[in-house]
Amino acid sequence: MKRVLVLSYYYPPDIGAGSFRTEALVQSLLKSDDVYVQVVSSEPVRYSGYQPTLGDAEINDARLSVTRIPSVKHGGGFLGQSISFSVFAWRVLKFCSKSHYDIVFATSSRLMTAVLGAFLSPRLGAKLYLDIRDIFVETVQGVYPCKVFQSIVKCFSWLEGFALKRAEKVNLVSAGFLSYFNSRYRSHEFSLFTNGIDDMFVPLSVAELQSSPRDKVRILYAGNVGDGQGLHRILPDLAAKLGAGYEIIVLGAGARLAELKESIAALGVDNIQLLAPVDRVQLLEYYRLADVLFLHLNDIAAFERVLPSKLFEYAASGKPILAGVSGYAAEFILEEISNSAIFPPCNAEAAAKAILT
Repeated sequence: MKRVLVLSYYYPPDIGAGSFRTEALVQSLLKSDDVYVQVVSSEPVRYSGYQPTLGDAEINDARLSVTRIPSVKHGGGFLGQSISFSVFAWRVLKFCSKSHYDIVFATSSRLMTAVLGAFLSPRLGAKLYLDIRDIFVETVQGVYPCKVFQSIVKCFSWLEGFALKRAEKVNLVSAGFLSYFNSRYRSHEFSLFTNGIDDMFVPLSVAELQSSPRDKVRILYAGNVGDGQGLHRILPDLAAKLGAGYEIIVLGAGARLAELKESIAALGVDNIQLLAPVDRVQLLEYYRLADVLFLHLNDIAAFERVLPSKLFEYAASGKPILAGVSGYAAEFILEEISNSAIFPPCNAEAAAKAILT
């Protein structure tokens, strides 16, 4: 029986793209009778306001074991996340040190999960498979452009190379990543398995697509509120331009939630609701009640390569989509998704025009 070690910082009942993608992979692996899967993940930590009970998510049977590594709570930010992951990595190394596996699978928007897999795999006598969901080096450069971080970026660039050179297989979730990785790692052949659509989102019925009549048009954003999304740079201005006939609902949390609240207060808009994250069953109800689904990536060059996983979920619902994206994501939407409109990131005037016209 082949033994597969799956490293993912997030795993259900934690919510988020990495969590759901890893769960789907594990379920696919278990369709083969000769595979044993050991998942090593953190305790649910993605959002402080979302603390699900583990309950049935704790699994330990003949084919699948899920081990939760206790996490260090932090206040967010680069330093806090770095400390938390360092403790996680040390505990993972201790847990896995006396085991044998045939394959180590590491899913990484966090570069260090890939690095952890690269460090572990030869010590466990295993081949390494990496699933790359983000270009961490470029993202750090874009989000933290100050000189202090330039030496840190060089360190991460070296670590990226260390991880990829040890990998037997590397998958990229976005074709937009290819130019970056092909130019840096010419000896590698990369596969492209993008995010997919879970059955529960395909599709809403015709009756559900027709939202109940009401006085306001309801625009819904569901997901992370961080640097990558840049909601604090678009939603308050957009709400002000749309006026009282429109209601924007933000269903999520993240590192830039405080900035979003400050921006809303500074403009004095009262047509934005900020709600805590919910599980996927409850999320479907919010989709059903929405008139428009909103997506946004911050105006940073690294995000021109990204194809957000949320886009697949939105498209599967059949609801109209308004997306502030550029680069590969914009091309993909124009070619593949009907009933959608795009606008340049952080351009509230263009976003309002797309809705009003």
